[in-house]
Amino acid sequence: MDLARYVVEAVVLEGRSYREVARAHGVSKSWVGKLLQRFRDGGYPAIEPRSKAPKHIPHRTCSEVEAEIVALRKELSDQGLDAGAQTIHYHLSVRRDPVPSVSTIWRVLRRRGFVTPQPHKRPRSSFIRFEAQLPNECWQSDATHWSLAGGTEVEIVNVIDDHSRLAVAARVLKVATAAKALEVFLEAGARWGLPAALLTDNGCIYTTWHRGGPNVMQTELLALGIDYRHSRPYHPQTCGKVERFHQTMKAFLARQPRARSMAGLQVQVDRFVAYYNEVRPHRARGRITPRAAFEAREKARPSGPRIRVGAGMRVRRDRIDNTGKVTLRHRTRLHHVGVGRAHAGKRVVMLIDGLDVRVLSEDGELLRHLTLDPSRSYQPRR
Repeated sequence: MDLARYVVEAVVLEGRSYREVARAHGVSKSWVGKLLQRFRDGGYPAIEPRSKAPKHIPHRTCSEVEAEIVALRKELSDQGLDAGAQTIHYHLSVRRDPVPSVSTIWRVLRRRGFVTPQPHKRPRSSFIRFEAQLPNECWQSDATHWSLAGGTEVEIVNVIDDHSRLAVAARVLKVATAAKALEVFLEAGARWGLPAALLTDNGCIYTTWHRGGPNVMQTELLALGIDYRHSRPYHPQTCGKVERFHQTMKAFLARQPRARSMAGLQVQVDRFVAYYNEVRPHRARGRITPRAAFEAREKARPSGPRIRVGAGMRVRRDRIDNTGKVTLRHRTRLHHVGVGRAHAGKRVVMLIDGLDVRVLSEDGELLRHLTLDPSRSYQPRR
């Protein structure tokens, strides 16, 4: 039995005085009097504990705005688009003025059960972030898988600009090959301008360094003077921007009717890319669209030497070590080629045609030209 009911019954049923009951239970006489008055007015229900929450909160978001926030959340989620508080804030800012803050929108979503607060697994300060300073300074590319309505597996080759996050290409292919990936890359270059560098993973459609020579993509990049960079094996975080784009695109596609053909899937992908580039504000770019970020600055251009690789020739990129040497393999045997301590730390391109080896700097300067002696592990400078 709670204290309020006990006090009421002690006074009403036992006939004890207010003062006696108050002194026995450590409460004030006036509180006992108010409790008895509530009992006489409404009986036992009137002495039940009352909520102390304010009946009116002057600064609370009105129900009309809350309903609009919820409707936007459902609309964006149903389309498979980003429906976070910041995106909703952007869409509301187009429709009304003033607009609730991002934190207010987040609290509305949490109160309505759309958000479950979760602690971050890792603080943002621990991440090592990199970003190109100019549009077209570096592109990222990768291929991902998707399935059609009949279960047919297809691939989508995506290319995004590292600085602006602009999706410069998104092509649906039956099978992603090096030739097709190059075709997608060159079409994007014709529309948006060629980049100064391309960053990819170690997929064979992009690189075959590990197989002893360049593929068609690497050969063309050398001829165009575009620097090619690849992540270390089993480390997709290096290409995190395009990997995140895959995730966002697939969330959209999962909400669409499953396409029955490659052409139908390409229509869905094109619709998403148009929204992603020109409508959806990007959090990493200060809540402006990727297209606006891309057009806000001067564009970078290819600046490397244009190197033509002949048939039967292989190309190797390396960095000169502290002792002035680079390494290459000939018939499984590792050879060390002396270039000079003065060039220590410099990145180089080695053109290897049989036993003929040319070591070039990234600016195209010839640092060493030699005929490899297969019987010697070290090839000294003459």
